Amino acid sequence: MKKGQVYKIHSDFYYVRTDVQNVECKLRDVLKKQREKIVTGDFVEVENGFITKILPRKSFIPRPSVANIDQIIIVSALKSPDLDYTQLDRYIAFAKYYGLDVKLCFNKEDLGFEDEFIAEITSIYAPLGYDIFFTSATEHWGVANFQEALQDKTSVLCGGSGVGKSSLINAINSDFSLKTKDISEKTGRGTHTTRHCEIMYLDDDTKIIDTPGFSNLKFDFLLPTEVDLLFDEIAKYKGMCKYADCLHITETGCKVLENINKIPETRYKSYLNFVEEARTYKEKIKYEGRKTETSKKKINSKTAVKISAVKRQSARNTMRQRVYKEAENVE
Repeated sequence: MKKGQVYKIHSDFYYVRTDVQNVECKLRDVLKKQREKIVTGDFVEVENGFITKILPRKSFIPRPSVANIDQIIIVSALKSPDLDYTQLDRYIAFAKYYGLDVKLCFNKEDLGFEDEFIAEITSIYAPLGYDIFFTSATEHWGVANFQEALQDKTSVLCGGSGVGKSSLINAINSDFSLKTKDISEKTGRGTHTTRHCEIMYLDDDTKIIDTPGFSNLKFDFLLPTEVDLLFDEIAKYKGMCKYADCLHITETGCKVLENINKIPETRYKSYLNFVEEARTYKEKIKYEGRKTETSKKKINSKTAVKISAVKRQSARNTMRQRVYKEAENVE
């Protein structure tokens, strides 16, 4: 039995990197019955071309589904497409929710911009403690800083389409030869060129997970009163407001509103957008049951497949019919 890491998934095949070789594997039937979902980045045990066990994860994000990552590097374009502060804050809040370190990379420095723009970006995000660096993948400016940020880490790159994620990866290692596309003149946006999650190895300890993107990412999985915890400059006032469930919008006695001049306008705007998404989620669950039936159960510290309620009822019906038939035969 060997241990390794899933570096790519295609169809029903899992590609695992071990100390000896790369192995193409299928999933053992018992894991299928337990509905175990394996994602890129998972450490697994393999035997005779089958994955037999999934090892515990140290981290996980669901969209895109990847595991065992150390940090998220958010890549944004300074121009073409224009910087979207709300989308940038969305990625930052997402990483914070899952407890991951964040670094901010602003690409396409060669396209030209005002110095005030750089000063604005720095004034917003540097006080929050984020490492910030500026690059040009086409001119190779700042690429060394980008590579240094990756060193000895497993990193996921995220950012909108067309911001230059694939170009940056190619800039640090041309052997990767990732596909890139130009920005659409019609929409002013790029198109995703990555179709699946895959780990690329700069060395044994430095890995990049290239992903198809963080599409349709919304905060429709938490409550409105939890959103402020994703914004450090707002969270520091939590508990100081007059009302415990304060959303920091129009409430009297709100400590955040009293200090609103200390919060960047773009960040507060992002906060309001995410609160609205969370409100939609709250309204949805208000009238829906949240209980879900699991596919596994614990028996004496061992995991076993759990028979679903539908199958249990079907078995009971079959048993009942057999009893009735036997009773009829006795008569």
